[in-house]
Amino acid sequence: MERIDIIAQIKNKLTEIESAEDVDVIMAVESGSRAWGFASPDSDYDVRFIYVRKPEDYIRLNPVRDVIEWQLDDIYDVSGWDLKKALRLTYDSNPSIHEWCSSPIVYMESKLADSLRNLAAECFIPKKSLYHYVNMARHNYNTYLTGDEVRIKKYFYALRPVLAARWVAHNGTAPPMLFDDLIEAELESNLLPIVNELVRVKKETSELGTGSKNPEIDKYIRDQLEIMQEAADKAENRKNDWEKLEVFFRNTVLG
Repeated sequence: MERIDIIAQIKNKLTEIESAEDVDVIMAVESGSRAWGFASPDSDYDVRFIYVRKPEDYIRLNPVRDVIEWQLDDIYDVSGWDLKKALRLTYDSNPSIHEWCSSPIVYMESKLADSLRNLAAECFIPKKSLYHYVNMARHNYNTYLTGDEVRIKKYFYALRPVLAARWVAHNGTAPPMLFDDLIEAELESNLLPIVNELVRVKKETSELGTGSKNPEIDKYIRDQLEIMQEAADKAENRKNDWEKLEVFFRNTVLG
């Protein structure tokens, strides 16, 4: 199936969700390897969206579930969060919110999408993001990259969060989604040919494709984990202000 047909189907699914669930989609984006820029030929479409319900749904005695899980199969993985849930996670500087807001692939958005992006940027907390990416990289490395033969995609599940952590440590902002932007900004020049070749292989290999371990990348990941762990420990912590989130929520729901 051609990509243009897939995109049209995704947009149709989002319209179906709005009608069936009686919600308005504020933002719908790609959140997985396609947004990162290294999808395999058989990668699925990880569609994530934020939606708002009618005012009366937020004052029900029997609350409506704050997650919509619409489809999960070999092609589509479609799910979304209610605006209230999304804003609560924004208060905590949840990395998923920041990644959705910076996705380069947008399937649908309302006039509120940019305001939500700006609000998320204001609520970004570097320390929480650093811990998130360091823990993610360490877990993926220790879980998937210990054998002599490894799944190629798993290298990116350790390498991307390492580079994302470096971005946060150096810039104090949410990292870009595109892997190319991260390696251009954060990867040492001597490793660029190796990683670019790994990207090429990933794009031409199935999701289950395997390859030999690379000692240079392994060492880089291990070294950076130590450095970024120290950066996370030293980073200043802070709390966000609920008021600007409350105002956005009330204005959105009540108009």
